[in-house]
Amino acid sequence: MSSRTDGVRVICRGKVWLVGAGPGDAELLTVRAHRLLASARVVAYDELVSPQILAVAPADAELIAVGRRAGGCRHHEARIHPLVLERALEGMEVVRLKGGDPLVFGRGGEEAEELAAARIPFEVVPGISAALAAAARAHIPLTHRECAASVTLVTAHAAEGTPHLAANVTREGTLVFYMGLGRVLETCAALVAEGRAPGTPAAVVSRATLPGERVVVGTLADIAARASERGMEAPALLIVGEVVARRVESVALLEALESAASRTDRR
Repeated sequence: MSSRTDGVRVICRGKVWLVGAGPGDAELLTVRAHRLLASARVVAYDELVSPQILAVAPADAELIAVGRRAGGCRHHEARIHPLVLERALEGMEVVRLKGGDPLVFGRGGEEAEELAAARIPFEVVPGISAALAAAARAHIPLTHRECAASVTLVTAHAAEGTPHLAANVTREGTLVFYMGLGRVLETCAALVAEGRAPGTPAAVVSRATLPGERVVVGTLADIAARASERGMEAPALLIVGEVVARRVESVALLEALESAASRTDRR
């Protein structure tokens, strides 16, 4: 959109909202994310954004799929989908909906740089990261005063030709590996090779907060086989550390309490 004032042409750019959609459950959207999505005219969404979240958008909103498999535009080929820039340069406001938090393995930083280069106003709306949601739903405390004073978030996909990223992470605290369901065996082997004990507790959390959510618990030595046997589906995260053992204790306690309450009710 443009206008002329005293012979000077003024370009009216729109705005892009980099919005975190959270882990998938629409009830876990932030209030601000829900408000922006509910009034959006253009929504550009990643492939991991759940249908129930997209249903919050107005029925007549333009929905643009910008995931890795959408429209031939893969994330490694473009920092941001061309239609996002096009709509913003036309003067429209765009909700760029990203799974989890936009700036945690969501390439939000790269998209923000591209928007800034194009002189397009933008704003980041935080969302619940998948690591936080998956751990919470699995009753795994990412930190614990007795066994974990730090959390490291890692992508399981190293650049081609580089060492596995597990070789460069800390040997202390909790580790959470994103986007690594197909590389659990390789990741665990790399961690053991770098000094973590094979008996270190580990868990795979699949489809956290979504229908079909599942959790498999084991150790670095056997979690890959356990996840394969259970047929775990993406999206999934691998959580490694002594905190996983705390999850087993808490779940056992909850089951005992529920069983006791059930016996009381029958009386």
